[in-house]
Amino acid sequence: MQAEQTEWGEKSKSGTMYLQFYINENGDKVYTTKKESPLGLATESAHPARFSPDDNRARNTCVIITAASLGLSPSNSYKFSFQLCNDCKVFQVITFVCLQAFQRVVIGWDKDVESSQVTAVSCLSTMATRNLGGFLVLILAFTICGAATVFQPISDSHRSTALELFVPAGGSFGSLEETYEAVRSFEILGIDKKPDISSTACPSVLETLGSSSSTPKDLLYALRVNSILKCNVNEELLKGIVPRLKAAVNDASSLLEFYYSIGSLVLIKDQSSDADVLLVDADGIFHSIKALSQSDGRWRYGSNNPESSTFAAGLAFEALAGVISLASSEVDQSMIGTLKNDILKLFDSIEKYDDGAFYFDEKAVDARVHHGPLSTTSSVVRGFTAFAAVTSENLKLPGDKILGLAKFFLGIGIPGDTNDFFNQIDSLACLENNRVSVPLIVSLPITVLSLTKKDQLKVRVNTVLGSDAPPLTVKLVRASISGSRDISIESQDLKFDKESGSHVLDVLPKTLDVGKYVFVFEVVLHDSEHEEVFATGGQTQVPIFITGVIKIDSAEIAVLDSDLGSIETQKKLDLAGENVVSLSANHLQKLRLSFQLTTPLGQVFKPHQAFLKLRHETKVEHIFVVGNSGKFEIVLDFLGLVEKLFYLSGSYDIQLTVGDAVMENSFLEAIGHIELDLPEAPEKAPHPPLQPVDPYSKYGPKAEITHIFRSPEKLPPKELSLVFLGLTLVPFIGFLVGLLRLGVNLKNFPSSAVPATFAILFHLGIAAVLFLYLLFWLKLDLFTTLKALGFLGVFLLAVGHRILSHLASTSAKLKSA
Repeated sequence: MQAEQTEWGEKSKSGTMYLQFYINENGDKVYTTKKESPLGLATESAHPARFSPDDNRARNTCVIITAASLGLSPSNSYKFSFQLCNDCKVFQVITFVCLQAFQRVVIGWDKDVESSQVTAVSCLSTMATRNLGGFLVLILAFTICGAATVFQPISDSHRSTALELFVPAGGSFGSLEETYEAVRSFEILGIDKKPDISSTACPSVLETLGSSSSTPKDLLYALRVNSILKCNVNEELLKGIVPRLKAAVNDASSLLEFYYSIGSLVLIKDQSSDADVLLVDADGIFHSIKALSQSDGRWRYGSNNPESSTFAAGLAFEALAGVISLASSEVDQSMIGTLKNDILKLFDSIEKYDDGAFYFDEKAVDARVHHGPLSTTSSVVRGFTAFAAVTSENLKLPGDKILGLAKFFLGIGIPGDTNDFFNQIDSLACLENNRVSVPLIVSLPITVLSLTKKDQLKVRVNTVLGSDAPPLTVKLVRASISGSRDISIESQDLKFDKESGSHVLDVLPKTLDVGKYVFVFEVVLHDSEHEEVFATGGQTQVPIFITGVIKIDSAEIAVLDSDLGSIETQKKLDLAGENVVSLSANHLQKLRLSFQLTTPLGQVFKPHQAFLKLRHETKVEHIFVVGNSGKFEIVLDFLGLVEKLFYLSGSYDIQLTVGDAVMENSFLEAIGHIELDLPEAPEKAPHPPLQPVDPYSKYGPKAEITHIFRSPEKLPPKELSLVFLGLTLVPFIGFLVGLLRLGVNLKNFPSSAVPATFAILFHLGIAAVLFLYLLFWLKLDLFTTLKALGFLGVFLLAVGHRILSHLASTSAKLKSA
């Protein structure tokens, strides 16, 4: 891991500190605000594209492919998506800049379209030069994911994630608050195989409830855990806590003190039937909390804190709901009506995304009490649902806003933080069981339908937690190509399949061609009484991609004469198969490539990307966009391109890339190569860029090391070698002659069978040793010879000892006789 250092410079003229970094001579990353490093090189921005100091719309303009593929909507995935892309590390920071530019131009999230177009074009050229394949995949995936805003209800993915996030360390969580978030999430998701933490959590609950030093916050979370785990808490213990909590309510001076104390009393009321938790002065307590409210529906944390907070408003609604439920007598209806108006005022300030998601954002300036959109929206949802549960008043909140809040939580996907995960699940549970309006979610298992595979259009309608919806009918109001007024499908009812729980359109109309469509669905409830209970959101627009196989015709490549335009060489291409084309041209000629694309219904097809790449043998690449004027054609005039080609003659590989989100047979095809003869480069001609060096190449195989041995010394003449051999054989020949002259004495050779056998083996061993010496002279090395000689030596020692013992005993017998 690189070491990170920091050095600070001066602010820019605008007063904004732009954090930069550079790599020093030790390879460490050093942060600075200067534009140049000590080495004189330009520093690089340390701000990812989404966190640019000047980008006020950055929160809404970061859509990452991996986040969208998990079901995250463009509006709500900004926090989670950036973390995902950082972990993937597939593309560099330039990817973020490109995505911002494409979103601002295509989706229209930025008013400064002109500057965004410049950025987009810059990204196109840079990324295409580096990696055409990765660039094409990026743009195709972005095209689909950037437009897809299909919300999915809670699924098994959330259940498996909950088991991964809420893992007790040593059998317990760090605090009762963390314990409550875990057990509450498990309870809502209906997870049976969850870790057993009762043995460690219940003693902590009993200890907290029995301690006189426990704060109202500690008591609140202890009671919340007890409400789920059902610890054996003594009734007398709960009764003893009530006076402390009532005193805390009467002495409370801040909103949080009211919230914790009243919330604890409400829980004791639910867990003990004998405890006297009713508030005598409920109207006074209600008025004390209401005094912290603001005219816009937000709340202050205390009378000494002038800053108002949307998050605090949610806490206030929940606390006031507790006061109503604990009141010994009915609370003044005028105050309840005032609180209802406060909720409606707060909803007037609700913010909305383009995909129909609604959320509350914290506007508090004090960073100590600042909360993000997720926790702020969760607080408000808990507050107004708790208030609606204890009062007969109808809040009359618009159903589209309730549905929009559900879309906000579902659009986040699956958070990777335990607190965010709990806020998402708990808020959805509140919306699932609220008395205002229960949102119904229209979801599609797949939003890409293939004409080739004859996919069925399936639509599901569930509650936010995935429960079954009441009897209803899903109508396909219309379907039209995105950006067009021509309607391809109009007014069809989808059939309900009981087995899958989906509403199905069995067969897509034959008039439906490939392209990006907008399907408009409408949910119609069978029972009119359900219209007051459930929120369907009216008509729901869903972008759907219809894919198919695109036909490729009239593909050819030709070399043209630059002056006359006559064809010098022309070859047909099979872009659906393999091509090995070999061409040659000089700087006075042109290269032309042309082809046609048609949809399954015979319409002219215009893909999003069509690129021609020339790759020199030195790995220098050049990317060209193939134009479309009814027929795809590109003409490269080498005379005007010699400078761009850096005057590099030689062989160029030709590669064609055509791709689109709805084109099932998108391809990256190697066509062949062309031999270019370009003029010599002048002195001031630009040089080819340096090719990037693979940082992992230093770990690859090293070059082979060849060792040159010393040249052998000159050998003596052959005749001299033969004379030396003869001289070495003279003693042996003399030995043989001596044996012949003396004669062989066989008188002492044993006559009995066993000694005779050992005598023969002994002589054979001597012969084997002599033969081994001969082999050593001819071909064996010293180590092999010594190994064989060792075995023969042991053998000779054994048989020689036996035969010599026999001769000694025979000689002794003759002497004694």
